[in-house]
Amino acid sequence: MDQTSHSSTLVGWREWVSLPDADIQWVKAKIDTGARSSSLHAHNIVEFERDGVPWVRFDVQPWQHAASEHITVERPIFDRREVRSSSGHTQKRLFVLLDVVLAGERVTAEVTLTNRSSMGFRMLIGREALRRGFIVNPAKSYFGERPSKTLRRRNRGR
Repeated sequence: MDQTSHSSTLVGWREWVSLPDADIQWVKAKIDTGARSSSLHAHNIVEFERDGVPWVRFDVQPWQHAASEHITVERPIFDRREVRSSSGHTQKRLFVLLDVVLAGERVTAEVTLTNRSSMGFRMLIGREALRRGFIVNPAKSYFGERPSKTLRRRNRGR
């Protein structure tokens, strides 16, 4: 994991992030200091082996209201762990390592793959990724870069 500190990078309670390892330019994420790990909305999750190493293939829908658009991603499996959801249920989940660009800073995050279709955000950034020097202002949003207005409207289904 990337241990580089970014000193005091300010972020709001929600931010647009990029996932360069997954070739995803924009996805809206909720910043959640109450969650330990980060999570990403993924479906069609298939485990396989590549050169004797466990990998996973999954589809990501970065746009909230564009179900027909998805990006297929392949990553080595980093870990499997029990994760307790916000509703208190535990579930065994796969973890992958993904670089996340948040407010212009790139960090490596442990990301769980889960169905977030009923959630308001396709991604959640947890405190493990934030501990590298991010300060969260819960009263504000979008300190970092964001996509064009046209793309933001597309995320809202317009």
